[in-house]
Amino acid sequence: MGTALVYHEDMTATRLLWDDPECEIECPERLTTALERLQQHGLKQRCLQLVAREASEAELGLVHSPEYIALLRGTQALGTRELQALSKEYDAVYLHPSTFHCARLAVGAALQLVDAVLTGAVRNGLALVRPPGHHSQRATANGFCLFNNVAVAAKHAQQKHGLRRILIVDWDVHHGQGIQYIFEDDPSVLYFSWHRYEHGHFWPCLRESDADAVGRGRGLGFTVNLPWNQVGMGNADYVAAFLHVLLPLAFEGQMLATPECFAHLTHLLQVLAGGRVCAVLEGGYHLESLSQSVCMMVRALLGDPALPLSGPMEPHGSALESLQCVRAAQAPHWVSLQQQGAAPVLSPGTPCPEGRPSPLPLGEPQFKAVVTQAAAALSSLLDQLRLHPTPPVRVAVALIAPDTGLALPPGVLCEEGSLPQEETQAWARSHEALAQDGALTALGKVLYLLDRILDGQVSSGMAATPVPAAAATLDVAVQYGLSHGAQRLLCVAVGQLDRPPGLTDDGRNLWLNIGGEEAAAPSMFHVSVPLPVTTGGFLSCALALVLPLAYSFQPDLVLVALGPAHGLRDPQAALLAALLRGPAGGRVFALVDEESTPQLATVLARVLNGEAPPSLGPFSMAAPEDTQALMYLRGRLEPRWKMLQCCDLAA
Repeated sequence: MGTALVYHEDMTATRLLWDDPECEIECPERLTTALERLQQHGLKQRCLQLVAREASEAELGLVHSPEYIALLRGTQALGTRELQALSKEYDAVYLHPSTFHCARLAVGAALQLVDAVLTGAVRNGLALVRPPGHHSQRATANGFCLFNNVAVAAKHAQQKHGLRRILIVDWDVHHGQGIQYIFEDDPSVLYFSWHRYEHGHFWPCLRESDADAVGRGRGLGFTVNLPWNQVGMGNADYVAAFLHVLLPLAFEGQMLATPECFAHLTHLLQVLAGGRVCAVLEGGYHLESLSQSVCMMVRALLGDPALPLSGPMEPHGSALESLQCVRAAQAPHWVSLQQQGAAPVLSPGTPCPEGRPSPLPLGEPQFKAVVTQAAAALSSLLDQLRLHPTPPVRVAVALIAPDTGLALPPGVLCEEGSLPQEETQAWARSHEALAQDGALTALGKVLYLLDRILDGQVSSGMAATPVPAAAATLDVAVQYGLSHGAQRLLCVAVGQLDRPPGLTDDGRNLWLNIGGEEAAAPSMFHVSVPLPVTTGGFLSCALALVLPLAYSFQPDLVLVALGPAHGLRDPQAALLAALLRGPAGGRVFALVDEESTPQLATVLARVLNGEAPPSLGPFSMAAPEDTQALMYLRGRLEPRWKMLQCCDLAA
């Protein structure tokens, strides 16, 4: 079970044969540059490489009309002038004698990837293709797109593999209206698109790209448009969109910016559908930015930890306006948004308010500024790669005693080392519980493994502690981490684990207790929430509280402690650990008590190693008391932790 990379060199054959400044950006170098970067970073070699096949005309017919397929087939025999004349009949399209062959390969690559993932040959993968497809419609080409690669792949997954729920996430800068038109009345496909919109002034300039376009007929609520009405949206805006819109809907429906941001978004998608993610290249025309973004996505698909996000994690006001609009438009169709207190519902056909004025289309000075920003983002990414090299060991576990019941995935290290006894005793001196038999030995293993995480030798870890010493061990681990290199430490303590009295609100630690008696925030750095009693309540807690806090705080180390009587089911604990890999760049240390089941330890090791968490089971509504607790804490904490916001408070 690895990651597939589907490609065919023939897809570089089609190219522009006449002068057209609008179309010249869709060039073969989009693929060749991305492949070169994958090779340079050693990522291509780690993938299962599949040679793309042509889609059959019957497969193309799952979406496209016979007349349209025949028209494109006929372009193979046309001369340059005829191709140019036919191209002018469409919006932003150019044709080449190889177009039909290349476009069939692009669709075929997507189909091969779907087949490989759904038959279990691979866990996930990327189809590196051109021409793109998401603007293409049943009988027309549009925006460089000839056949709708993703739409055909979705229909194929339904018909050949019997899938009943498919999530399509379109994060191209342009709205994929072709996919929307094809599935807008189909409740088996949830289509989510964020795109630059500028109140309808950015291509394709369609009214139906706005937030209030939510589908038709039985498909109402299964088209989700998140329009960006200003340029310059950053990492915080994109992560907020996932946390406050996409993931709540995807979990409820039980759906099977900078380059490093794409790794985080891919990582968040992998907690859905058992990690069965099929990524298909669409747009992207700044060659260096595209190639680095592809690399970041492949790293995430391979299970590598995402690089920490750069820049302030505070969504723009314009982004919050868009989030507020889409949540209001979707609330009638989704219980999770109703319970989270979405904005007043918009009546059908009511556009979002214009809000702040949209900038005019980019002139030369603004375009140069955008290019400069892209160059700065790439420079920041390269700095991140130098500052955060991939640790040689992805996951290590430290057990009190060997346990034959553990089924650890390949590559997970069973750590036998321990801190020197004298040093361990010094750290344990203030805790009587650590003087008991076995507790000191376990603490030495915990601190040794924590040391290896902090010095970059291990990415994530898991260790077991004796039940009577769980709280004391966690206290020492927090203090040790803060004194040995962690600049910002997030501790998520589940169960009967109180905040150590020695911790202060100095901005370097954030304590979040899940399982407290009541919702409370004694300070901005000390938060307690009762353990939700339903699946919906747990998801709301994770997506609307835990992750926004984590991304706002931007920790460089996360401690997840499952204390006595923590109350989480194994899939819930696994999902929590999997989600928290993102904010800290993969540096997550899980502490479990020695009486935990081997199944819990196994599933935690697997998700820390990059595998998808198991399903939570059927979705159930959050209990009213859990919703009230969540709303209280969000109101209390939003002024400090901006990622909790899902509407523009100043609007």
